[in-house]
Amino acid sequence: MKRKFVTNLALLLFLNLLIKPIYAFGIDVGVQNAVGTSSYGNYFILLNFSLIFQILLDLGIENFSRREIARHSHLLNRYFSNILPLKLILGVLYFIVCSMVGYFMGWHAHEFKLLFVLLFNQFLAGFILYFRANLGGMHMFRADSLLSVIDRFVVIVICGLLLLDPVTHAAFRIEWLIYAQTAGYLISAALAFSMVFVKTEPLKFKIDLKYYGSFLRKSLPYALLILLMATYLRIDTVLLDKLLVDGKEQAGIYAQSFRIIEILSNYGYLFTIILLPVFSKMIQQKESVVHLTRLSFMLLMIPAIIITFGCLMYRNEIMDILYHEHVENSARVFGILIFSFLGMCITYIFGTLLTANGSLVQLNTMAAFAVSINLILNVLLIRRFGVTGAAIANMTTQLFTAVYQIILAKTTFHFQTDFNLLLRLVVFLALVAAGSMLFSRIPVFWAYSFGIYLSFAALLSVVLGLLKVRSVREIVLHEK
Repeated sequence: MKRKFVTNLALLLFLNLLIKPIYAFGIDVGVQNAVGTSSYGNYFILLNFSLIFQILLDLGIENFSRREIARHSHLLNRYFSNILPLKLILGVLYFIVCSMVGYFMGWHAHEFKLLFVLLFNQFLAGFILYFRANLGGMHMFRADSLLSVIDRFVVIVICGLLLLDPVTHAAFRIEWLIYAQTAGYLISAALAFSMVFVKTEPLKFKIDLKYYGSFLRKSLPYALLILLMATYLRIDTVLLDKLLVDGKEQAGIYAQSFRIIEILSNYGYLFTIILLPVFSKMIQQKESVVHLTRLSFMLLMIPAIIITFGCLMYRNEIMDILYHEHVENSARVFGILIFSFLGMCITYIFGTLLTANGSLVQLNTMAAFAVSINLILNVLLIRRFGVTGAAIANMTTQLFTAVYQIILAKTTFHFQTDFNLLLRLVVFLALVAAGSMLFSRIPVFWAYSFGIYLSFAALLSVVLGLLKVRSVREIVLHEK
């Protein structure tokens, strides 16, 4: 089981390391520089709004399906034929709710035009995630990995050509990015459906309200958790728009920093795609999850710590090379938000383990506290510190949820504290922090000193025995 986890994680990481940085730093950054901070900020506000309510398209179906099909693969045909019509019904509900809330937000015709296309994109994305959940539940991780990057690849091709041509670059509009995303989602959805369809028996789609009621009662705890998590992750930009006079521009500045956090956190999210069905099956078969939890934690957190302190010390240089506007403000925000990345990574390991265990009541309690903390901090801090206040609220919330989930997982699974490992982690953290400050002051071009820092930190992790190359190789080759 551990061998399957590591080998498929390697493929998933390779594909995403190849495609998503090109999308984020080549296309997304290029679009923002082309259209301006305010225009992109308006798009970013609407996008985050659509993502907050995205759970209405799913209501926990994705996580429930990934978990249940991993345990009972013979139920694929039954679930698929009944759930697909339900997804269409939920799509209609999603459009109605978002349109009504958008109306009360006071948005104008231009915002609604963009919003409707973004809602359609999220509708397609919801189907893709559901199809991928089925593939992941059947442990078809390679197909799942390919589908995780196809939509981005399409956008890279379309927008890349438009940004490279001087004429279309000068005339570039944010709508073009949104339409390119629509094309990517359509292609990806068609491929995902065909991959799942060939694994099913002849389907007879039907609307069964009694079945839907039974299914939703099981999946609603997942839905509530995702809604609460989306709220405390995405509400910042919406509040910036409403609490500040120049909210759209401030949201654009926030986007410049958050974009990097999001692309980094995507790699943590890849762990959950594989870990959720693997943890679910291990828990069902009463296998110990201690070693896999520790392995996945080390594989994710050690690089995350290295990246966090590197980004902190080189934040000004990173922002300067990426953006044309508001570099100093973005660097300040980025220096705070990068610590949110550490909290997200911890959630991707321990939150996934607790979800696989079905600890939804405890997770929802945590998420409700997190939403309350986030809203209170945002309202208080945005009015006083602007976009910097939003960054502080986000960081505080993510670190709170991380600590909460570590404690919850420890008590739920009776994990024993490995004091030797804990001591090595503390030493590693202190030396990496000191090393990042030391190497950033070397009087050479910053990219060279950054490379030296990364080499030092990577070597340090091996010397302290936190990343054991030999043990990972043994897992892959011998499934020990």
